[in-house]
Amino acid sequence: MAAVESTTASELSALLGNARARTLQLVGGLDESQWLGPKLAIVNPPLWETGHLGWFEERWCLRRLADGSLSASCLPQADALYDSSRVPHDARWSLPLPDMPATLRYLSEVRSAVGERLSQGAIDPDTAYFARLSAMHEQMHCEALTYTRQTLGRPALQGSAPAPLSAGTCDGDVEISGGCFELGARPDDGFVFDNEKWAHAVELPPFRMARMPVTCAQFADFVEAGGYHEPRWWSDEGWAWRLREAVLAPAYWTLDRGAWFRRRHDRLEPLPANEPMVHVNWYEAEAWCRWADRRLPSEAEWEFAAATVPGAPGIKRRYPWGSAAPSGNTANLYGTAGRCLPVEALPAGDSAWGIRQMIGNVWEWTADWFRPYPGFVRDPYAEYSEPWFGSHKVLRGGSHATAPELIRNTWRNFYTPDRRDVFAGFRTCAL
Repeated sequence: MAAVESTTASELSALLGNARARTLQLVGGLDESQWLGPKLAIVNPPLWETGHLGWFEERWCLRRLADGSLSASCLPQADALYDSSRVPHDARWSLPLPDMPATLRYLSEVRSAVGERLSQGAIDPDTAYFARLSAMHEQMHCEALTYTRQTLGRPALQGSAPAPLSAGTCDGDVEISGGCFELGARPDDGFVFDNEKWAHAVELPPFRMARMPVTCAQFADFVEAGGYHEPRWWSDEGWAWRLREAVLAPAYWTLDRGAWFRRRHDRLEPLPANEPMVHVNWYEAEAWCRWADRRLPSEAEWEFAAATVPGAPGIKRRYPWGSAAPSGNTANLYGTAGRCLPVEALPAGDSAWGIRQMIGNVWEWTADWFRPYPGFVRDPYAEYSEPWFGSHKVLRGGSHATAPELIRNTWRNFYTPDRRDVFAGFRTCAL
């Protein structure tokens, strides 16, 4: 396990509290008919997902014994209901789940017990680690619940800060020197996940990366040029996906009298031409790149562009702009605008290379399959990374629904290449 930044009860309680406040925002307005919702492969029933958050926190913060076994849960049959490694996805709609009021009482009971444990004097490293793990886990599920609200056409949550104004264009590519680079997290980086461990030397040739992610207008050019009808732009796997799913346009797009509209949560809006392309899967991003004579960056290229400083080998930043925690001026994460911002917004968040919005707004697909770094060792939460190696693609950078406490330059997200519900877009490199 890595070092943990926050070791005081107040800091850990605040982190847990921020995650819980977001959870309650996301599920608080659901009526009884929405607790389960439709059975889809890309969502969990909110009633199950909410209970799973309490189970996870109780399992790691309260029930874990020194010999690796678990004490009993305060909720009968909790393991049979909420253990995601043992409960098949399709079964989660038919389980005898407590209703939402009872589920929220379970979460509250667990949180009270965790708070009591944190208040009992000096916090040992294991307690701090698992409290932080529980908060991070809940924040990730909050983002997934936000995807669910979009998928099912439920109202968007509003941002708590005004949207920052755009600030001039930053078109074109940046020449990046490449060189020897340490990809991944270092042991003194604080809390990181096992798939970020540990920094290892990678040699990169020079490359050219776009200053901004691909916009909706740029992707619309591909659509209007017949991109979804031309197999030459697609990989064999991508074309097979397009045919199987009968996809003829991006997710949530509608053509009306010659103009494109996009559904955002429960509203149809004119396609925002200068916002980043979002809800695009890896196959679609790859096809656009072939059409445009571009390519997706490797994850090493992405991290190099986000974290290094020209002319200063050995320096590696935690965020593109430096070491300061994200703010509404540097990154569009949750609590900022509540939606995507134009691609030229937030110049204060530029990387040292002058590349914009590498953190926040939209996740960015990379070319790479999700694989372990050299010397990979599983963390206690064994199901987090290892089961998904080789079958998922890596995304970097976070979205407007990502918690500020979660994201950093070394963070590796991962999804199967067919997923379009994620708030994902892409940035490109020159061939």
